[in-house]
Amino acid sequence: MKRIIAIGGGDMKEKTILEIDKYVANLAKEHAGDRRAYGLFIGTASHDFMPAFNTFRKTYTSVFDIKADCLLTVYVDTPKERIDEKFSKADFIYVGGGDTGFMLEKWRETGLIDKILEAYERGVTIVGRSAGAVCWFDTMFTDSELLNGNEEDYRLYKGLGILKGTMCPHYNVRTEEFDKTVLENGILSSYAVEDDCALEFVDGEFIKSISSGKKAYNILLKDGQIIKNEI
Repeated sequence: MKRIIAIGGGDMKEKTILEIDKYVANLAKEHAGDRRAYGLFIGTASHDFMPAFNTFRKTYTSVFDIKADCLLTVYVDTPKERIDEKFSKADFIYVGGGDTGFMLEKWRETGLIDKILEAYERGVTIVGRSAGAVCWFDTMFTDSELLNGNEEDYRLYKGLGILKGTMCPHYNVRTEEFDKTVLENGILSSYAVEDDCALEFVDGEFIKSISSGKKAYNILLKDGQIIKNEI
């Protein structure tokens, strides 16, 4: 079973997504069986910002008793053997938020995309928040160009295409911008996920939303009008 959990956003340090983290932890423990579950954090999108990993470790180790590790690829040249070892242990892989464009570029340089997809194919749950959530879709609504000072607005970016369609994270604060993009680009169907909410996909199919207080929508465009269906 191949599973992706795409989290629209939220603050792990403030425990606003704790219900989602609990759901992920239970999946990891089920995958681990009799041994202690192991979670691998990849923070490429935040340029390996260590406080992000420390928050991940504090949550998953202290609250859920899961072994937490991280993979550094931006400023550290981690040996291939060490990367392989980390991936072989993982019961779930957690991709943090940040600059989606930078993350995908770095993953292509390092061959990390193949490693993640190999883990996905063998049943390791892939979890991502914000940048780590949108990257799996055909198309992603991202602020990468904004972060790099190249544009003054959000834009659509090509994703990895593991999941079909378009996703917008942080929909509670990007509603106006994304709705406008849907209309201008004629996007017939898309996912819009608020902070503190996640979508679960199994074998590429949407299964359900997981709420830690907020909502997710399937946005349809029909006859030039936007229709929002809570999912």
